[in-house]
Amino acid sequence: MTDHEIKINFKEYASINDLDKPANDLCLEAVKAMANSHSPYSKFRVGAALLLQSGTILHGSNQENAAYPSGLCAERVALFNWGANYPDDPIVAMAVTAHTEEFEILQPVASCGSCLQVLAEYEKKQDKPIEIILFCAKGPVWVMKGVETFLPFLFFEKRLIS
Repeated sequence: MTDHEIKINFKEYASINDLDKPANDLCLEAVKAMANSHSPYSKFRVGAALLLQSGTILHGSNQENAAYPSGLCAERVALFNWGANYPDDPIVAMAVTAHTEEFEILQPVASCGSCLQVLAEYEKKQDKPIEIILFCAKGPVWVMKGVETFLPFLFFEKRLIS
């Protein structure tokens, strides 16, 4: 038997005001994106913003549906927008935030496994990691370099690609 240990590294900032201007601006775009959240069931609004290499910003917000599995997370809304419309303009960074009136969010909310898998696919497609910035209004900011920070054993089978 061999015992293995996995460690992750990420940076933590007290607030988005401690970030450099491009990262701070991207966080503010994620807040704007959250305004278009359709979340009447959970009342948990999520916004995502992607910064592309060209400087283009793409927004995504969670979109719920009475048939719950038919909804989609903010991250995938933004990522699929990129894949459909800007696939040749690499993603540099993604900022994600959440808010609810139901309770106070005191730490960043991590992306779900499905969103992380889509992010992994697009990182592989562009052959470049994406900086991920997670934040909330009254808590710290977490900055990670690439999806492997979240998923050290990501699913990616090279033989599936012809």
